[in-house]
Amino acid sequence: MKITQLETFLVKPRWLFLKIHTDEGLVGLGEPILEGRAKTVATAIEEMAPSLIGKDPTRVVHHWQSLYKHAFYRGGPILTSALSGIDHALWDLAGKAAGLPVYKLLGGPLRDRIKVYKGIGGGTLEEAVQRAKDAVAQGFLALKTGPSGGRPARLIETPGYVDRVVERFAAIREAVGKEIDIAIDFHGAVSPQTAGLLIKALEPYQPLFIEEPVQCQYVDVLADLARKTHIPIATGERIFTKWGFREIL
Repeated sequence: MKITQLETFLVKPRWLFLKIHTDEGLVGLGEPILEGRAKTVATAIEEMAPSLIGKDPTRVVHHWQSLYKHAFYRGGPILTSALSGIDHALWDLAGKAAGLPVYKLLGGPLRDRIKVYKGIGGGTLEEAVQRAKDAVAQGFLALKTGPSGGRPARLIETPGYVDRVVERFAAIREAVGKEIDIAIDFHGAVSPQTAGLLIKALEPYQPLFIEEPVQCQYVDVLADLARKTHIPIATGERIFTKWGFREIL
């Protein structure tokens, strides 16, 4: 079996999907998406395609290593997102060729269920509270909110901003009770100083976790914030390689 074509599909407003075709008629599906850069990632895949045409698609790890390590400029969100989508599609082809779901190729299932949360978005405090109640009524046992439905955070914030963020979280907590988990995502949008103030002020309400209190590149700051609180700190959606995760861990 040989790869014959890499075909991308842009689905508005921001999604990109990939089909890898083979000479035996099997097709692998992948999602090489980077939010806001779908067309750029599609171009990256087009540039990588000649290295894959005519090759055996089941040599998944070989192709990943070859595409990544043979590049003079490695890593970064664009190239790694393109490579990730290719990796998805190649594993899909490997599973189809073997007649097995990919999870079995990777060692089988570890668990048969997983906890999920419902994002309740921005908007006014009243809207957030109502969405939280609606989500719980639908059966969700965990929710995620943001710091505020108002203006973006500034570099140096006022005590009033901190109070508004806490008021919003406290109102959601009161609306759904203490048996529902609530996480909060700062989106890396506040300064380290403000993040520290917010975390301390939110501790009495027991967030499930605090996501991206600062940008993931500020590893030392993340580590310092984590040491100063018992609330779990989450990050990772803007980390693109195992080496980036190694630094965080």
